[in-house]
Amino acid sequence: MTGLRVVVTGATGNIGTSVVEALGADPRVESIVGVARRSPTWSRPKLRIERLDLGKAKDSELDALFEGADAVVHLAWLFQPTRDPATTWRTNVLGSLRVFDAVARCSVPALVYSSSVGAYSPGPKDRAVSEEWPTHGWPKAAYTREKAYLERTLDAFEAEHEDIRVVRLRPGFVFKRESASQQRRLFAGPFLPTGLVRPGVIPVVPNSRKLRAQVVHSTDVGEAFRLAAVGDARGAFNVAAQETVDGALLADLLGARPIPTPVSLLRAAVAVAWRLRLVPASPDLFDAVVRLPLMDTTRARTELGWEPRYSAAEALTEFLVGLREHAGQDTPPLAPSVEGGRIHELATGVGQRP
Repeated sequence: MTGLRVVVTGATGNIGTSVVEALGADPRVESIVGVARRSPTWSRPKLRIERLDLGKAKDSELDALFEGADAVVHLAWLFQPTRDPATTWRTNVLGSLRVFDAVARCSVPALVYSSSVGAYSPGPKDRAVSEEWPTHGWPKAAYTREKAYLERTLDAFEAEHEDIRVVRLRPGFVFKRESASQQRRLFAGPFLPTGLVRPGVIPVVPNSRKLRAQVVHSTDVGEAFRLAAVGDARGAFNVAAQETVDGALLADLLGARPIPTPVSLLRAAVAVAWRLRLVPASPDLFDAVVRLPLMDTTRARTELGWEPRYSAAEALTEFLVGLREHAGQDTPPLAPSVEGGRIHELATGVGQRP
């Protein structure tokens, strides 16, 4: 197929910018409609940005964007305010339902949805699970609740719309240099001394057998979404670099010494920081991370034809460099800093406002 028109919601975020790059490089893709809440100065060939808040979008507005599209890639997601889960539910869940309904109304041939490792039920850390592992999430964290709910919604959507090709990508934690400042704001907050995140400065790194997870470079995730959008794959695909990330790997990257640390102690530290409004990431989210299973990516490699270019260490190294350099991109979500800097972040409430 050639002359494809692809709509990408959340086109200006960490994953979205990489998806746009990957689609733009594909000769089969003629045009990309990027949907975002705020207009960026960043642009790419084939890309046209349309401003729309999915949490408030009207059916007619979505239909005007989706009509005639060959695929809709749904990435849009609101991580903040973590202290107001009703707001994230309205945007993430109800906004996604509007997107799914519009895809059906406009008879878009393909819906590619960004799920997450966070959709999975608690699972093992000593072996990798396939896409058949239950996706009921961790009920106490808003992010995992929302991702799990949308998995059930898509189950019903697929049963009702067999003519629409539905793909669910479930990436691990997604990093790139340009996302570092945004992710510092979203998860670590204004008090993280990013200048100290360099080899030889931090002497020790906590290490726990329960804190093992998978990461993937944003560029590799963008390629996975491209393959899903322009190909003929259906179903769910785990997407992650091969290596598992733990305290020992992070310590190696920072030239530090890994220190065995009880996960209960780390959880208590996060809880105290949360109560004191020092960080926007809640202890409930920490609990979810502790329980995430490791994912088997065989299906993505054999059926989607996806292969990561970056190792876990390379993705993390880019991110750490980005933290030190206050890196970002010319889009509102990925901006190196917000107006007013860290003082503004603190004044508007750590984890309290989007």
